[in-house]
Amino acid sequence: MRISEGTRAGILAATVAFGTVGGAEQALALDEKTVVQQERRSPWAVFRFGFSAYKKGNKDEAVEAYRYAAENGQLGASWKLARMYAEGDGVARDDYEAFKFFAAIAQQDVRPGSPEETYVSDALVALGTYLKNGIPGSPVKADPVAAQEYFMRAAATYRNPNAQYEVGKMFLKGEGVTPSVRQAARWFQLAAEKGHAGAQATLGNLLFQSGKVVRGLAMMTAALDRASPADAPWIRAMQEEAFALAGESDRRTAIALAADILSNGTK
Repeated sequence: MRISEGTRAGILAATVAFGTVGGAEQALALDEKTVVQQERRSPWAVFRFGFSAYKKGNKDEAVEAYRYAAENGQLGASWKLARMYAEGDGVARDDYEAFKFFAAIAQQDVRPGSPEETYVSDALVALGTYLKNGIPGSPVKADPVAAQEYFMRAAATYRNPNAQYEVGKMFLKGEGVTPSVRQAARWFQLAAEKGHAGAQATLGNLLFQSGKVVRGLAMMTAALDRASPADAPWIRAMQEEAFALAGESDRRTAIALAADILSNGTK
């Protein structure tokens, strides 16, 4: 990827820092009752123990197990730790710590279709998001060009719908790339075909604004039906504005088409 030297150095530093997480100061002493004779346990077994502990609400034990498994090459454990730090789930929220774990995951050579694809794909999207906005109080500064490249890698290589949506938004706004409504629509379409509500709504709005009233309104209506609680407010506002502007006949046709989209998908 064509990442600036400053950003490249930051990523490298984060990856190196990740590699030293298991140092003396942060070493995890998994006692024998927690992980019996850890030298005989595979990272996968310890990861499964951590998952079980997490499901039971024993998140301190889960973090210890995940960290041990991550230090021994278990990618799923690294991803779980990254998510816990990013969300403040069982640990104090620390976006830079999460960034370091995600950066290490993204360095792995994982082929599309492999069992570990999801971990790398999600890590790339997370890195893109962090680089798009920067992390206050850390070496990670906003770098839209680098963000777009991480999103693009996840979108093109792993066909991640969240990444495809982000690439579409960046083309639409001209963030890190030359603005292109055509390219934005292409990426929104790819994400919408996978059921991404935000992409479907945004593409629908583009179609509506271009004069394809029925198709655009139908896509926004279908997107609202499947939207997450976080996305529902802005999608509803967009859909209601378009609905108010459409004629009665177009509204009825769009509602029927929305039902078809929900049943058969966006094509």
